[in-house]
Order: sequence, then C-alpha cells, then structure tokens
Amino acid sequence: MPATRTVLARGTLVYLRRPAQRDAAPFLTAVETSRRLHRLWVQPPSTPSRYATYVRRFSGAKSRDLKHATHVGMLVCRQQDHAPVGVFNFSEIVRGAFQSAYLGYYGFAQHVGRGYMSEGLALVLRLGFGTLRLHRIEVNVQPENAPSISLVRRGGFTREGFSRRYVKIAGRWRDHERWALLAEDWRVARKQSGTAIGSTRDSL
Repeated sequence: MPATRTVLARGTLVYLRRPAQRDAAPFLTAVETSRRLHRLWVQPPSTPSRYATYVRRFSGAKSRDLKHATHVGMLVCRQQDHAPVGVFNFSEIVRGAFQSAYLGYYGFAQHVGRGYMSEGLALVLRLGFGTLRLHRIEVNVQPENAPSISLVRRGGFTREGFSRRYVKIAGRWRDHERWALLAEDWRVARKQSGTAIGSTRDSL
C-alpha cells in the first residue's frame, strides 16, 4: 500500500493520491482498455511521454505550492487493491479575487458503475473548497454525456450555461454545458446531509 503520507483524502471505497511516474504502466493500460469509453469525451495521456508530461504538470513541485499552483492532479484508487479507477484534475487555478478552478475527470472502463467516481468527487470537492480554499469550481460537460452530467448533478453542481464549439476533441469542436459549484453552496449541502466523507486529514 502507498505510504500514508501520500494519501490526500480517504473514503469508504476509494482514496485520492497524487499521480507519480511509477504509475505509468497501470495508468496507460487502463487508458488503453478505456479507449472506447473515452474517445468522444476526453483525451487522457496515452503514451509514456505524454504521461510523463502530465505528471510534471499536475504532480510536480509547482503543483505542491498551494499559493501558486495552477494545476493539481489526483488519482482515484480503490481501497481493496489500490488499483487506479479514475482521475480528477484541477486546472487553470486562479487566485486573487477569483479563487476559481476548472475540474476535469474521467473513470476507467472496468470500474464504471460502482460508485467510485461519485465518492472520489466528494473527496475532491472537500480538497478543493477546504485545502485549496477555492470559491468556485467549474466543470464543462458535453450535453450527450449523460453519466458525466449525472455525476456532477449528484455532486451538487448547478448548470450555468452553454458553450458552443468549446473544446476540440477527437477532431471536432464540441459543445459543452457549464456546471459550477460555489463554496457556500457546498458547505450548506454538507451541513444538511449531516455526513462528511473521509477519515484522514486532507493534505496536498
């Protein structure tokens, strides 16, 4: 099992940790077996060089400086065997008066439908609003991606708008819906639910 210090947050089914270069082989295998699932929605790193670039950008020294980090990546790992089941990435973190970030994510095909990404999202939001002290987290989802929209809706996000031809994926500029969650809404929802996912102290 990874050393305790590497765990960012822990739930019942999954925990979060930073991606590392030693994860390249299982990560790339999971991406390859998920190609059909991902092809219209996301473009995860699919070669050793692209994975190495991803780790440097989302898990390197700059990402660990919380005052100045612009990108922070997290692997969602299954408790029972530590297998990577998905990924969450904070990108374009802006401080000052904005305190906002984009959140991207994808699960791996062999683990879909088991609640791993739902619990992972709850842990990620706790890190984003708690540890990173963000005020706003935005997710952009293609209108046809019903499972992804269901995930963010369950996470408490509100649909704020529609962006035409927003991102080029698989050779086409694709429309996206804009979903966002504010820190104050997240805190109210947590208080109303009366539960808090996670048993370890959050750290980045």
